[in-house]
Amino acid sequence: MQIYLVGGAVRDSLLQYPIKDKDYLVTGATIQQMLDLGYQQVGRSFPVFLHPETHQEYALARTEKKSGSGYTGFVCDFSTDITVEQDLLRRDLTINAMAMTEDSSTSKKTIIDPYNGQQDLNDRILRHVSDAFSEDPLRVLRVARFAARYHHLGFTIAEETLALMAKISASDELLALTPERVWQEIESALAEQSADVFFEILRKVGALAVLLPELDALWGVPNPPKWHPEIDTGLHTMMALKQACLLTDSVEIRFAVLCHDFGKGLSPVDNLPHHHGHEKSGVALVKQVCQRFKIPNSFRELAEIMSEFHSHVHRAFELKPSTILKLFDKTDVWRKPERFNQFLLACKADLQGRTGFENKAYPQSQFIIELLDTANKVAVKDIIQDGFTGPEIRTELSRRRIEQIQKCVKLKRAEPN
Repeated sequence: MQIYLVGGAVRDSLLQYPIKDKDYLVTGATIQQMLDLGYQQVGRSFPVFLHPETHQEYALARTEKKSGSGYTGFVCDFSTDITVEQDLLRRDLTINAMAMTEDSSTSKKTIIDPYNGQQDLNDRILRHVSDAFSEDPLRVLRVARFAARYHHLGFTIAEETLALMAKISASDELLALTPERVWQEIESALAEQSADVFFEILRKVGALAVLLPELDALWGVPNPPKWHPEIDTGLHTMMALKQACLLTDSVEIRFAVLCHDFGKGLSPVDNLPHHHGHEKSGVALVKQVCQRFKIPNSFRELAEIMSEFHSHVHRAFELKPSTILKLFDKTDVWRKPERFNQFLLACKADLQGRTGFENKAYPQSQFIIELLDTANKVAVKDIIQDGFTGPEIRTELSRRRIEQIQKCVKLKRAEPN
């Protein structure tokens, strides 16, 4: 019986990158032997065990073959004579197909690297291990996610791996993935430092058109040059997402930015480069995507607000007080102020995600916050004390809020520049 540290922990230790989880591989052992040692078995499809003290995962070495046609699962072999090299062969990338042993008496570490993962680490290359890569279409998304994670270190994807990813994308394999698995990869990718790279890679290999056609449709759609010197809507979306990654770690905000211009993919060709009404038309597409991948409501709600109202914030200095109040009401800022703050940050990322606008100030956000603060000073109890009852309370509350917003707007306009 031999135990190896495998996969991401080995890769990241060699990169001197933070290690999140440690996974272990066990050769020469049976299920019963693991149970006798106090390990707890989890999962039914293949034997994975939790260490009795650390609760880290230990998996028996295995080989596997795809069963049947399409993405229908695998037949696995867990016999005790399977070697560590055989187990590593089934992994996705060479940099993930390494194992490490440690001599407890000398603390000397030995790397098992049958597929040249260390060389690819040094060369900053993401390369598949074998043709078995194509047996799990989720690996198309996983490789794109690794490209996003390590982009700042200079990693690129090997041409032969890109070709294999494109081949998988051209088949029906991606459509066989469960919505939960796809969303898990998208959500993880949005948390990466260079989340935009994930979507650019998927587009390059044809996977974006299959999984997120609402986003894929934005490339080639022009914007007015005055406000979008980069012109292309797809490019703008990636630039805005990049800005969102610089501004916040919030995956919900990043997702909202990703979706904010979906409606522009529906703009009539005769009206281009203008996109009248794209804000509201994009809401239906946001709902469509969130339903398809069973995305949590908190993501959907923020993305819907961002789609429908981002232009309102951009034009904050031009809006009537009554329109400002409608913005507050429709975004439910009174009950969910933190979500509104997320929305404003997403709007800033949208504005700065344009060529030459990257460092542009966004005073609209502070202006909106000041108007909200003054509207919040109107107290319902005062309205009730003044004798208003029933539906009259709501009407008077709105009237007084608009009045306060109007006063604040006049004061702001009177201030010296």
